[in-house]
Amino acid sequence: MKSNFGYVDTMIKPILSALALLLLSAATQAVPQTMRLDYYHTGDAKQEMFSVDRVVIEPLPWPGDLSKAIDGTNLGKYFFEVRDQKSKRALYSRGFASIYGEWETTDEAKTMLRTFSESLRFPAPEAPFEIVLKKRDVKNYWRDIWSTSIDPRDIFIDRSTPRAPATLIPIQKMGEPATKVDLLLLGDGYTARETKKFVADARRLVAVLFATSPFKEHASDFNVWGLCPPAAQSGISRPSTGVYRDSLATYDAFGSERYVLSFDNRALRKVAQFAPYEFIEILANGRTYGGGGIFNLYSTVAVDNAFANYVFVHEFGHHFAGLADEYYTSAVSYAPATERIEPWEPNATAMLDPANLKWKELVSPDTPIPTPWNKDEFEKYSREIQKRRAEIRKQKLPESVMEALFREELQHEQSMFHREKYYGRVGAFEGSIYEAKGYYRPEIDCIMFTRTNHFCAVCRRAIERIVGLYSRRS
Repeated sequence: MKSNFGYVDTMIKPILSALALLLLSAATQAVPQTMRLDYYHTGDAKQEMFSVDRVVIEPLPWPGDLSKAIDGTNLGKYFFEVRDQKSKRALYSRGFASIYGEWETTDEAKTMLRTFSESLRFPAPEAPFEIVLKKRDVKNYWRDIWSTSIDPRDIFIDRSTPRAPATLIPIQKMGEPATKVDLLLLGDGYTARETKKFVADARRLVAVLFATSPFKEHASDFNVWGLCPPAAQSGISRPSTGVYRDSLATYDAFGSERYVLSFDNRALRKVAQFAPYEFIEILANGRTYGGGGIFNLYSTVAVDNAFANYVFVHEFGHHFAGLADEYYTSAVSYAPATERIEPWEPNATAMLDPANLKWKELVSPDTPIPTPWNKDEFEKYSREIQKRRAEIRKQKLPESVMEALFREELQHEQSMFHREKYYGRVGAFEGSIYEAKGYYRPEIDCIMFTRTNHFCAVCRRAIERIVGLYSRRS
């Protein structure tokens, strides 16, 4: 009997090809657009209010994993949900922190109102929806503070296609954006002639990040992109020294000479929208020590300082995993807490319930809680360092003098810590979140405490949890 397999094969191949094209088209169409709500956040230490600025459809499709649209980490000072208007079903959610959330704790917020531009990004829904914004109250519970409704068919949604401000540079591409953590390195204060310097700086800092555990073990879970719009002048603003630039970021945020933030959210988003991203670190083209990091907003680093490698990783820890600053002897702009509440950050605790320490499963049975350490000796030495640091800035000495002081400090701290009985063990060491009393950190040392080169076990666990929220291994 003559076989008809050849005939059937001839007929099926075109059908299968057409079906494959149809499925590919459907898959492409299934990826939603990226929608962004820009809004204004206004208030002072006692009140806050919100108002819509605009709704934007960004040029690139949504870069995230749609199967991980709901955030269950319980991180952030704020939290937003995108809800279907008819069914009230949550379509997307994320926790975050904000510049306003920091500013409202400063002395300035007690005397004046200020307005900050902020944004929420999410996969664009097809039907009318509402955005509900929540904030933690004094007991750390979530409370609804604002909501607004959006119809995706609204003619006033900005669907324009502006020209990209720079060429997108793939620093490291390990897979499709939906399956990876997408990190955008944004150049600030680089002239057109310094584009090659930006690429070199980006590659150097990425290498440092992926040499640091647990990022080292998860390097394949990250895509890293670069964007560097050419600046008219080299460098960024530093008002305390009379330096002003048309830059995204500036030193002296909240009056802290080392704190680098971007207050122009509109300008930042206008550039960043041309990259597939979930996280942003701004590379500031400068030598003076500085940086900053805000959970789920961005982080910053001055790239030419001798301690830029450390600052890059430390600040990314804030931005990426919501890690708290564990140091407490450096001057900061924030007023001390009036009452002890449990911090939402994963690496700090008020230890209100010692029996249920938030990282108790990482503590050995023979480690006492709270955990003793030579706190008085550390604080005495640190106070002297802070005096010398302030004098260096007062005299406007070269940055190399400050870098030498930091090297001396790091060497002294490392020697001191290695003599500690509980060095390298998880416990509850008093002194954290800018306060000497009442708050505790997991280990004696960590990148979030000093200028060392490693994260503690609790911070590593927190970072890995966020990697899992944004990446998917095949």
